[in-house]
Amino acid sequence: MKIKPLEDRVVVERVEAESKTAGGIIIPDTAKEKPAEGKVVAIGNGAFDDKGQRIPLDVKNGDKVLFAKWGGTEIKIDGKELIILKASDILAVIE
Repeated sequence: MKIKPLEDRVVVERVEAESKTAGGIIIPDTAKEKPAEGKVVAIGNGAFDDKGQRIPLDVKNGDKVLFAKWGGTEIKIDGKELIILKASDILAVIE
């Protein structure tokens, strides 16, 4: 199944969080926080400004991004957990 977000929305797939700390302590699944990092899998065409012109998004498919921890709507498609975010909920692109 394909998904195409509308306007300035972006679909992100979370990347797995590290299960071990820098000191070597293993973190159990029940204690892990959901990562605020993911890979962009689909983007909308951009929102419209006051003059009716499209504002292009700053991210593209495949970008690795950091996003607001509590932003977006979580969905599940074909067994994958995805998040639909507004572009403004994306904080940075990881290069």
